[in-house]
Amino acid sequence: MTTIRVAILGCGGMAGGHAAKLGKNPDVEVVALCDVSETALAAFKDRHFSGNRHLPALFTDPGEMYRVAKPQAVVIVTPHTLHFSQGMQALAAGCHVLMEKPMVTSAEHAHVLAEEVAKTGRILTIGYNTSCSAPLLYLRDAIRTQRFGKLELVSGYLSQNWLTLCAGTWRLKPELSGGGQAYDSGAHILNSLCWSVESDIAEVFAFVDRHGSQVDINSSINIRFANNVMASIVVSGNCVADGASMHFMFERGRVDVDGWGGGWIKVFGPHGEEKPELTATSVSPDDNFIDAILGRAP
Repeated sequence: MTTIRVAILGCGGMAGGHAAKLGKNPDVEVVALCDVSETALAAFKDRHFSGNRHLPALFTDPGEMYRVAKPQAVVIVTPHTLHFSQGMQALAAGCHVLMEKPMVTSAEHAHVLAEEVAKTGRILTIGYNTSCSAPLLYLRDAIRTQRFGKLELVSGYLSQNWLTLCAGTWRLKPELSGGGQAYDSGAHILNSLCWSVESDIAEVFAFVDRHGSQVDINSSINIRFANNVMASIVVSGNCVADGASMHFMFERGRVDVDGWGGGWIKVFGPHGEEKPELTATSVSPDDNFIDAILGRAP
């Protein structure tokens, strides 16, 4: 059995979820951890790897980690504006890359990174969970096959007490975050939209409220896709009630889904609510990443 040697770059809160999922995957050995803080590194290793037979090596410099530990793949879980340079460095080191969302913070960087992926032949995936969920896979297939006729409209919301939760952190500093709630948790629902509709965007505009901060907290976003599907999305970062919902309106039906976590779906056809047949299996972005490396996933 092939074992993929994986490194984790960035040992903050989100990295813990990746460590847990990778630790349960029999095809993975986490060989290295890297963070600018030695204290964070030691605490992360003790918290997530203390019972491991083979402990990961600790590094504060990514370049040294690639040279010494020689991972085949890396999970990048760092502040958003660092993703581009760290992704390019990882690809240059010959690594496959799982990058936390958002991918990068400029369109130019996205194109350059995509070109580097094509040049190196490495795999790069983004840690969006809904793209790996059975409900969203059903939805996208329904759009592709026009199961309920043509898709015409999409509405959706995501709400979270984000401003309070992120107080005093890098997420409220644009030089590290690149943006606010629409870049962070809100990126999930925007990815669910674009990934499902599969069309270029023709027009987009938004109203944004920063609530006295340096980044967007509340956003109201309106989109017209090139295929004439219209969408309206609101993202709240100042609501104590966490939640998300999306509503895809077709000529002959409607599909409601969880655009944040991909955890549920409701389908309404010409004669009312119907039970969808979910043929796909939901997996984590981490397992999907490893499956892609091993040729078991597209």
